[in-house]
Amino acid sequence: MSTSNDVANLHDPLAALTADEIDAAAKRISDVIAATPLHYSERLSALTGAHVYLKREDLQVVRSYKLRGAYNLIVQITDAERRAGVVAASAGNHAQGVAFACRIMGIVGRIYVPRNTPKQKRDRIKVHGQDFVELIAVGNTYDAAAAAAEEDVARTGATMVPPFDDVRTAAGQGTIAAEILTQLDEAPDTVIVPVGGGGCIAGIATYLHERAPQATIVGVEPAGAASMTAALVAGGPVTLPEINPFVDGAAVRRIGDIPYAAVSRLGARAVSHGSLPLVYATEDRHNSFAMTHVDEGAVCTAMLDLYQNEGIIAEPAGALSVAALPQLAVVPGSTIVCLISGGNNDVSRYGEVLERSLVHLGLKHYFLVDFPQEPGALRRFLDQVLGPEDDITLFEYVKRNNRETGAALVGIELGAAEGLSGLMDRMLTSKIHFERLEPGSPAYRYLT
Repeated sequence: MSTSNDVANLHDPLAALTADEIDAAAKRISDVIAATPLHYSERLSALTGAHVYLKREDLQVVRSYKLRGAYNLIVQITDAERRAGVVAASAGNHAQGVAFACRIMGIVGRIYVPRNTPKQKRDRIKVHGQDFVELIAVGNTYDAAAAAAEEDVARTGATMVPPFDDVRTAAGQGTIAAEILTQLDEAPDTVIVPVGGGGCIAGIATYLHERAPQATIVGVEPAGAASMTAALVAGGPVTLPEINPFVDGAAVRRIGDIPYAAVSRLGARAVSHGSLPLVYATEDRHNSFAMTHVDEGAVCTAMLDLYQNEGIIAEPAGALSVAALPQLAVVPGSTIVCLISGGNNDVSRYGEVLERSLVHLGLKHYFLVDFPQEPGALRRFLDQVLGPEDDITLFEYVKRNNRETGAALVGIELGAAEGLSGLMDRMLTSKIHFERLEPGSPAYRYLT
């Protein structure tokens, strides 16, 4: 239901985002959302020299934290608003959270998704919402689905349930921080939070700033969609001209206005990639918050490590916090909490995940090689160029209309990353004409 602060907060909605409001949100959602585990990671603790805990929001009922914000918002709407129903636009975790909340509260909802949303995701939304949710496919992008949702709200008077740009959503996500403080004997030194639209970090940062001001907050974005960092540099939200959609749960073109305002008021600052200074036990709020970003390949490596070592199925956005650990200036013996924000990962993506990880680790390389059209050319390449632990994982002739040479796309997986220089030396010595495809280049994207 509406709160008594609604009128006072019309001109300053951010005033409602406080630790007290987040505690109130925790009570509102407690009957539906059980506290997720805080698991101690022996592997990551040994690697970093710190005490690393994983906050397992992938074990939430909809396999992500998004239900917290969606339920906290929907449970507060008026009876009249309930009768008019709710509307949301999403193709992922937010849609599942809204669908679940609609079914639990018996509220009709309409969820707009892009037409290219995978069937697996559509099926999960339907399972959580059952007969209370209508799934509507519109356009081929999230922007098209969001526009259709806005038109629905204007036409029907339904209540929009934003995925991040709403104080009620952010307060619901902030309940994660409240749980963390109850699950540890003392406040953590650092909490690392994935950042997409910004609702989650806005809520967590607000709560920790008031309840555990000594904690350092680190926001982590995918390098290909660093919209919060762009906003901090520009002094306000900006729309990125393009984004890399791979980390789909955090691939947001423009950070939310309310999350940006919440984060910037706490003294967040942008820092260079790989040089993030962490300041512990400080009373200076301007040193207690920082943003960084990680390469999508590093995210894939973290996903595979979590799966192979801890048995955790993390989606790309869910692995962002762990992927950032190697580049942070970790204080030995400190306590670090990494938020595993979601586990809705499509198993069919693991081929691409493995490929991106190998490239990131320097183990996978691609070359265009002109082989002489003569007997034994390929055999000489195998014998004289490849190292004893190297392997050809891809070999495709690009075209066969030249009688003198045959251009081939060759993928080579090295036994060790440091073996690249030796491979390049042997290629030069062989006098075979070749071109290495640099990751990220147009030719690389087109051919691989």
